[in-house]
Amino acid sequence: MKRITIKKALALEANDELVNLKGWIRTKRGSKNVTFIALNDGSTINNIQVVAESQISEELLKNCNTGASISVVGKLVQSQGSGQSTEVQATSIELIGLADPDEYPLQPKKHSLEFLRENAHLRFRTNTFSAVFRIRHAMSFAVHNFFNARGFANIHTPIITGSDCEGAGEMFAVSTLDKKNTPLTESGEIDYSQDFFGKETNLTVSGQLEAEMAALALGKVYTFGPTFRAENSNTSRHLAEFWMIEPEVAFADLDEDMDLAEEMLQYLCAYALEHCKDDLAFLDNRLTEEEKNKKKEERQELSLIDKLQFVVENDFERITYTEAFDILRNSKPNKKKKFHYLIEEWGADFQSEHERYLVEKKFKKPVIITDYPKDIKAFYMRMNEDGKTVRAMDVLFPGIGEIIGGSQREERLDMLKSRMAAMDIPEQELSWYLDSRKFGSVPHSGFGLGFERLILFVTGMGNIRDVIPFPRTPNNADF
Repeated sequence: MKRITIKKALALEANDELVNLKGWIRTKRGSKNVTFIALNDGSTINNIQVVAESQISEELLKNCNTGASISVVGKLVQSQGSGQSTEVQATSIELIGLADPDEYPLQPKKHSLEFLRENAHLRFRTNTFSAVFRIRHAMSFAVHNFFNARGFANIHTPIITGSDCEGAGEMFAVSTLDKKNTPLTESGEIDYSQDFFGKETNLTVSGQLEAEMAALALGKVYTFGPTFRAENSNTSRHLAEFWMIEPEVAFADLDEDMDLAEEMLQYLCAYALEHCKDDLAFLDNRLTEEEKNKKKEERQELSLIDKLQFVVENDFERITYTEAFDILRNSKPNKKKKFHYLIEEWGADFQSEHERYLVEKKFKKPVIITDYPKDIKAFYMRMNEDGKTVRAMDVLFPGIGEIIGGSQREERLDMLKSRMAAMDIPEQELSWYLDSRKFGSVPHSGFGLGFERLILFVTGMGNIRDVIPFPRTPNNADF
């Protein structure tokens, strides 16, 4: 008999149809004559109840413990209990994989998120993480849907690179040199000419520069791939390995860039609301229970589903950095020194607390800030006429702060060279990038969306380590 998923079984009418289900046991309870098994196969947040009566071997049922995998053949009947409309009256059960109840870590009780991170290889089996990773899949699918429908080409940019896109220097080295007998130059430095690529190489922090090259021929492109940053930070917002979505559009200015970012974020939130209802409902309830344990001033005003609708239903407010600076400097939290980082001098880099104030308190809608001071932004952003600011934009969301960073790129060769010189970026290192400004240069724009930040927002999870299957952080490369 062909197996069907539990999600499909729960959608069928209870008409005594014989079905075959396979999955993992979440819980088992019962008496001598009847046993109730909650079975889940990962296709849905919902379990299906399997009713095993006296025809099922008592010896077999003794081994049907939490975590064990089984195959069930039985009739799909109307449930006699509350909480589900259908259940399976088992005619046969086959034990596929044992789970020793004395060793299986995920017993049917509440586990801390920290404990589950230590057991990341098993946490997929919990309700919380199965919901998170089904939503992660849905969002990945939606990203590709969004760009494909709008004529974008997906570009796979290099993971190994010889350049530092952000100029931050926080990159992971890639080398095949003998660590015990590293070749050195006459001046005592590492001789990378003897390395695999003949030069110093690293794991990429961004595919943007390469995506720009593709956009200047294909018109509209996007990347969706892994990126890496060797930042020794152990916060709930940092990962050493994460995924980035980076569109680049030829002939687009900053206004078009903002339009694309707003349209994409609203599309993704609407997609989640439509296609992830059961998982969002579960995570919404989970978040509501968590909020009850917080101090009143620390509680979030919006529920998870309300936050998603908040994005979908509101046009994003657009203000300049200078306007945002004035609002923040004159705000009550700043005057009363409630901000951890006080806003005093123009040119300060806004922190999450400032960004959330603008979104949640001042405008009560998503906010896009434009025209940042050049000294706190990257070399490739187009200089404004004032010589002090660049055509940059950040999109700010409730509960999370910045979710997208982007800009109109500097298409003028002389200006780009000037910015690189000011930031000590050697022209030779990016000669291929400068070539794009020599041969048919055009205005173009793009942005970067950290995929894990998006999943944090959509799922309501509080730590970025809980929205990627196997997080890579300082002193942690397990699994």
